[in-house]
Amino acid sequence: MSIKEPATRPVNPRFSSGPCAKNPTFKLDQLSGALLGRSHRAAVGKARLKVAIDGTREVLGIPDDYRIGIVPASDTGAVEMAMWSLLGARKATMVAWESFGSGWVTDVVKQLKIDADIQTAAYGEIVDMAALDYATDVVFTWNGTTSGVCVPSGDVIPADREGLTICDATSAAFAIDLPWDKLDVTTFSWQKVLGGEAAHGMLILSPRAVQRLESYTPQWPLPKIFRLTKGGKLIDGIFEGATINTPSMLAVEDYLLALDWARSVGGLDGLIQRANANANAIADFVNARDWIDFLAINSETRSNTSVCLKFTDPRINDPAGFAKAVAKRLDAADAAYDIGAYRDAPAGLRIWCGATVETADIAAMLPWLDWAFEAELTAQTQAA
Repeated sequence: MSIKEPATRPVNPRFSSGPCAKNPTFKLDQLSGALLGRSHRAAVGKARLKVAIDGTREVLGIPDDYRIGIVPASDTGAVEMAMWSLLGARKATMVAWESFGSGWVTDVVKQLKIDADIQTAAYGEIVDMAALDYATDVVFTWNGTTSGVCVPSGDVIPADREGLTICDATSAAFAIDLPWDKLDVTTFSWQKVLGGEAAHGMLILSPRAVQRLESYTPQWPLPKIFRLTKGGKLIDGIFEGATINTPSMLAVEDYLLALDWARSVGGLDGLIQRANANANAIADFVNARDWIDFLAINSETRSNTSVCLKFTDPRINDPAGFAKAVAKRLDAADAAYDIGAYRDAPAGLRIWCGATVETADIAAMLPWLDWAFEAELTAQTQAA
């Protein structure tokens, strides 16, 4: 017997965790004023880049004495730039509970060969942040995009720490209120919570991070694309709109449009409320069913953006195959695109709940998840 399909679909079925959904008011013709064919080094180009920097500071509430730079290669480029330029002055503590954090561990230990204490947790769990040695430089991911596990707060990070904190916040920025006084280096990319376009990263430095840059020279050669200082001084231009390499002025204009939309929904508070509403809709769905659960074990460390789910029904004999089949059904039905778990993560689904996603679309998608589960379970039973 066929399983009846739900009557309605999401208006926007894009729930990818990157690139993420554009904001609900986005129209391509809104970018018609982009500085196409103009140099990013011309006064007009630098001015637009500076507007992007200033807008980031405004919406995120970044302190005036922190430096904000637009850097190449998305969040990955920003994290690598920070690690290659700042680490090595003292021992490091590398923290990971999912694939991207594990990647930073590999780069530091195998490429830079830095003396480091490695602290890891399995998917669904988190490292005890209070137990870390903050006399070392601590590198961690605030929100594990591939695990749906995030740091609950920055309270355990000491204000009088000796080392630097280097935080990959790409799935957290614009969705939580980051504690800037506890973060010395913070990175994110445009294509996550604000649904911007790819390839551009943001690098945010505290005064302590700047002091490290101006007083320490790594023992390894730095590629040009990673260099933040010249003659022992910070290259101020990077943080005023003079980027290291050529940015897309179309992507810049798109990011500015996203910042305008963020202001229109109430700034950071409004963005957080929207993400929380999306995540709560999924939580209500999960709590009412016995065949699905969150990958994050503790609700206090559950992400409000990259929500990762696992199937728990004992009748499922191939979890990986089942999850892929469910995601495929949802895609084919135009009910949810790109929600399969990350390739290195446990089998399941990953639904982006950042602020650019409408709660109404989450609500319209969830009956389809019921449908896809039942349809696939029936198909599996009939094939057995």
